[in-house]
Amino acid sequence: MTLARHRLDATGSAPRIEWISAPAPVPYEAAVAFMEQRAAAIANGRAGECVWLLEHPSLYTAGTSADPAELVSPGRFPVFDAGRGGRYTYHGPGQRVAYIMLDLNARGRDVRHFVTALENWLITTLAAFGIAGERSDSGVGVFVGGAKIASIGVRVRRWVTFHGVSLNVAPNLEHFSGIVPCGLHDTPVTSLEELGAETDMARVDEALRTSFEEVFGLPGT
Repeated sequence: MTLARHRLDATGSAPRIEWISAPAPVPYEAAVAFMEQRAAAIANGRAGECVWLLEHPSLYTAGTSADPAELVSPGRFPVFDAGRGGRYTYHGPGQRVAYIMLDLNARGRDVRHFVTALENWLITTLAAFGIAGERSDSGVGVFVGGAKIASIGVRVRRWVTFHGVSLNVAPNLEHFSGIVPCGLHDTPVTSLEELGAETDMARVDEALRTSFEEVFGLPGT
């Protein structure tokens, strides 16, 4: 696979991307409030692009296409309407969430191309651990041997992106049983830990930052 043709570089003299890493799990509503404010500031030219790496406490989120019948255990964890694309997903400790606030005015107003670039970013990150990630005709995201290891759900407002991706590093995979993840009834979920990768969140973050520049250009701060 040649990933270079799917780069999503910024044009002109855009500033370096700010990378933020949360030291403790972030409540979901606080994360959404931050993204809303930052995306508005980017659109208004008052802030630069940003990638925010974090974990959430255990919770489920519902995208704009979520089917209530796919919330199998409604009382198990808090459920939030995310406002992003997609259906139900799980977030919790051991899962790396990356919220991506980029200006598509500078990178090309093509949401499909942006989602493809996110998939390439995740595939390149997995390759750093000797894992061959791939796309699937069954839906957006990244899969390994038919099992889903990473999900993507984004929102775009005034051509600035927010929300982003989640990569299963070492979460409790049983927690996904409370939903039909991403509406995929017959698709299991997996993680770096389950696949035998010897890694931790710090090494995953390093791989994410390294592969980000390959796909999106512009080093981070």
